Amino acid sequence: MSMFCFQCQEAAGGKGCTKVGVCGKTADVANLQDLMIYTLKGISELGVKADEIGFEMPGLDRFIMNGLFMTITNANFDKERFLEKIKEGLKLRDELKSILAEKGVNLEGLKDAATFSVNSEDEIVYKANNDKERVGVLATKDEDIRSLRELITYGLKGMAAYAEHADNLGYSDPDINKFMRRTLAATMDDSLSVDDLIQLTLKTGEYGVKVMALLDEANTSTYGDPEITEVEIGVRNNPAILVSGHDLRDLEELLEQTKGTGVDVYTHGEMLPAHYYPAFKKYDHFVGNYGNAWWQQREEFEKFNGPILFTTNCIVPPKESYADRVYTTGSTGYPGFKHIPDRVDNQPKDFSEIIEHAKRLPAPTQIETGKIIGGFGHAQVFKLADKVVDAVKSGAIKKFFVMAGCDGRMKQRNYYTEFAKALPKDTVILTAGCAKYKYNKLNLGDINGIPRVLDAGQCNNSYSLALIALKLKEIFELNDINELPIDYNIAWYEQKAVIVLLALLYLGVKNIHLGPTLPAFLSPNVAKVLVETFGIGTISNVEDDIKMFMEA
Repeated sequence: MSMFCFQCQEAAGGKGCTKVGVCGKTADVANLQDLMIYTLKGISELGVKADEIGFEMPGLDRFIMNGLFMTITNANFDKERFLEKIKEGLKLRDELKSILAEKGVNLEGLKDAATFSVNSEDEIVYKANNDKERVGVLATKDEDIRSLRELITYGLKGMAAYAEHADNLGYSDPDINKFMRRTLAATMDDSLSVDDLIQLTLKTGEYGVKVMALLDEANTSTYGDPEITEVEIGVRNNPAILVSGHDLRDLEELLEQTKGTGVDVYTHGEMLPAHYYPAFKKYDHFVGNYGNAWWQQREEFEKFNGPILFTTNCIVPPKESYADRVYTTGSTGYPGFKHIPDRVDNQPKDFSEIIEHAKRLPAPTQIETGKIIGGFGHAQVFKLADKVVDAVKSGAIKKFFVMAGCDGRMKQRNYYTEFAKALPKDTVILTAGCAKYKYNKLNLGDINGIPRVLDAGQCNNSYSLALIALKLKEIFELNDINELPIDYNIAWYEQKAVIVLLALLYLGVKNIHLGPTLPAFLSPNVAKVLVETFGIGTISNVEDDIKMFMEA
């Protein structure tokens, strides 16, 4: 096989991509991503040594989180960016190794990831493509150890994404950064047993809760608590820029730089929840949301007419018709797309090129009209707590269904639309992430003024859903979060969903149903542990699943 990748829900045949990624990445890029992770593990092993003597290397944590983020599904397809990043990583690693040696740190017994050397780009490519026995996913021969190592690594990728968003806003936690280093290094430790790695998996979930709390603090302290908001889905007759991804600081800087230019700004996909934050409502050229979830972009971007900015993952290989007007920034990249450089000395990014590009293009083509409502983060729902509790006590609300997570291309995912439609009228959906696009434009009505779809925001805002559940547990004076009338029917796609799942397991949530399929990276034995310990299940069909949930 020319590559092996099984980190996302759409892994070929439910087993793994071996020639080209279903996401569109080539074997060369997939193998360089493996080498990127391998390099990060070597850096992390040295980082643990540095922690032991209290030495901090500037830029180390940022490099690790950004390197992890770049390898998330649909984030970066650019071979040249990975080559540069790996070279930068090897230089950083060797500088750290030299400093530690000078400080008298014993560096005997370091793993190959911390010591291998290459002298040219050709050698980097050769190692990535031809040294899979040491570098690639399948280098770990034991199926169960491999499964747990990859589960942990994918959780760390999601953790790194959230940590980077928080760091962009000036919020960081050294304890989280040290955990990522320790845990990356631990995935190379052959002395760790299956039981050890299961415990480390749960520890990863614990730090998943911490990183989502950190990002929630960063977002709400900077932009205010999300509030109930109606978002326009139609268009105006002005040139415009469409912003996709998740990074709120990128959006803020673009909005500042487009003020008074005659250029409107629209959100796409996971950027929709930006409309819920009070700080963004002052921009009268921040118009609304255009389109749906990430996987529909090839049709929708063509009709948008203006330039598109990717702030994070969610890229689909483009049609030629619009490829020349797509820009990337941050962790993202695609061959031929123009890349907007990172901040220097924390100064705003320069979006002047994309703004001038927008001025030369026609206004978006309208593809739908109306409004969608969201903004039900934990602070907003806490304000409605009395109303919610009364509805539960009176029987007006029988159950809540957490339907957070990801959307995706598989036709099997239409299950979630049909499930939402078929739910009894006395149930409420709690959602976050792009899974919402399966049902957030349905007219499902309300219960005593409470909408039946409560959108908390982006995938990282799944933390809000956990806080809401914990608050209800407190209000109803229950001993166990699983005694609440809340069921979990969650769709997943990529690695940020993995850290959300691990966080929920750490919080004690049981009987989560995960779909449309269980992860390919779960070995039969590891899947069995999750089923027996946490009650993890998968979906079947709408009628039977609703009957099962409602009778539980």
